[in-house]
Amino acid sequence: MTIDTDGPPLTVDELAARAGVTVRTVRFYSTKGLLPPPVIGPRRVGHYGPEHLARLALIEELQRQGMTLAAIERYLGQLPPGLDAHDLAVHRAVVASWAPDTVETVSGEELRRRAGRPLSEEDVARLVAMDIVEADGAGSFRVDTGLLPLGVRLLDVALSQEVILAARTALIEHARVAAQELSGLLREAVAERDTEDVRSLTAQMHPLVVQALLTTFQRSLRDELRQWSGRDGQDGQGSRDQ
Repeated sequence: MTIDTDGPPLTVDELAARAGVTVRTVRFYSTKGLLPPPVIGPRRVGHYGPEHLARLALIEELQRQGMTLAAIERYLGQLPPGLDAHDLAVHRAVVASWAPDTVETVSGEELRRRAGRPLSEEDVARLVAMDIVEADGAGSFRVDTGLLPLGVRLLDVALSQEVILAARTALIEHARVAAQELSGLLREAVAERDTEDVRSLTAQMHPLVVQALLTTFQRSLRDELRQWSGRDGQDGQGSRDQ
C-alpha cells in the first residue's frame, strides 16, 4: 500500500478503498481504538487523513507478521502519541524488514505503480544505490516491497545521495551490533525452552524489539537535533554580539 502523506481528506468509503479493506473493517478498528476518530466535517461526514491510511498499512503489516488483534492493539497502544503519517510509515518499513518474503521481481511499469509516482532513471538509480531495488538486466527489478515506500520518500529529501548512503551505512553497522547483543540476550533467556516455545517467543519479540529500537532512536535523534540547533543558535548569537 502506497501512502500519500499530502493527500486530500478521505471519506470512510475512500479510505477503505485506498487501504484495500472493507468499510466494516475500518469501523471495527475504530471501535477497538486502533484508528483515531475522523474529523467531522459538514453534514456530519467523517473525514480521514493520511495518518489513518498509514495506520491501516501498519496494521496490515503487523498482521502479516502473525500478530493477533490483541497483540496489535497493545503494540499500537505503546506507540508514542502524535505520530504522523511519516512516522507511521517508518514504523511499518522497519517492521516489514523482519519479513523474509518482501522481495519481489516486478516490471519497470509495476515498480512505478507501486512507488505511487513517476520515477526517472536517476530515481531508479538512487533506489538501486540504497539497495532497495536491484535491476536484473532484462528490464525487470527485484524490489524490497517493505522498504520501497521509505526509499521513495528519501528521493525527495534535500540531501545528496552520498550523505544518504553514508547514513544508511552508519545505521546498518549500529543496528547489526544492537541485533547481535539483543540476540545474545534472547538466546540466554530461552536456552532452557523447547523449540516451539523459542519460535513462539521469537515471533512475539520481533515487532516489540523493533518498536523499542525505533522509539529509542527517535528520542535520541530528537535530543541530538535539539542540542545541535540550540548550539548553532548560540553560536550565531555569539557571532552577532561580537
